[in-house]
Amino acid sequence: MTDSLDWREYDLSDDPTVTGDVRVSEQLYSERLDRETQLLAYLPPSYETSDREYPVVYMHDGQNLFDDRTSHSGEWRVDETMEELADEGLEAIVVGIPNADDDRGTEYSPVQPEGRGAEDGPFEDDDLPGGRADEYLAFLAEQVVPAVEASFRTKAGREHRGLAGSSLGGLVSLYGYFEYPDLYGFAGVMSPAFWWTEGQIFEYVADQSRVPGRLYLDVGGDEMPDSPDLSARYREEARRMVDLLEELGYGEEELEFVLEDGAVHHEDAWARRFPDAARFLLDGVAPRT
Repeated sequence: MTDSLDWREYDLSDDPTVTGDVRVSEQLYSERLDRETQLLAYLPPSYETSDREYPVVYMHDGQNLFDDRTSHSGEWRVDETMEELADEGLEAIVVGIPNADDDRGTEYSPVQPEGRGAEDGPFEDDDLPGGRADEYLAFLAEQVVPAVEASFRTKAGREHRGLAGSSLGGLVSLYGYFEYPDLYGFAGVMSPAFWWTEGQIFEYVADQSRVPGRLYLDVGGDEMPDSPDLSARYREEARRMVDLLEELGYGEEELEFVLEDGAVHHEDAWARRFPDAARFLLDGVAPRT
């Protein structure tokens, strides 16, 4: 049995932008990744006053979710959104796993790019890292999920666990959904950087069997304003993935696709779309108050 982690309340000094009950874990070391990280956990309003169990959304780039001070370029407002959804009667635990900074691309991509990336992109092809998503996802499956479930009252069953993220976090969410069909029952795939894999993610998904669950996928109409070719590729490859998922048998009750006209590749856009993404993914699996 996995031991629970020690958790403390979020440090509310120095004017954080945190809302609600957000907690920080002790350091958790991963031998697979050879790094330590703390986890962040948002608990719903009814957690302390009820004996309910809750679904859990495991979100990548965890430092960007709750606090503007720790974010890359603004927070996702996940805590504010979940508080508002609780007013609608929809509650869930959200766990943020901070990224590995310079090794983010390495851990979030299942393949090592071979130099066939998008033209007019923000990186040189030979600078694109990748190939360690399997180790990252194994860390989640072997350590993070068991520790969270030992620490908090969580609903059992794959349908009550999901992954969510943006850009490369969207890529690894979709990949993790298919790699761990017995563990996760939904995935939020926002502004996915499918181009990073140079087409290999499409070959991978085409070889998969349909996994029952819910998939939310979105993209902005102008993801990279300074890179027109890459913006077009984001849109085209998002649509290509939706078509592929529909071919696998995902219908409108299991698959939602959103194209937000004019939206760019930024935390503000993901914060804006997250409420509807959460409503779709948690519908039917989160407790209603």
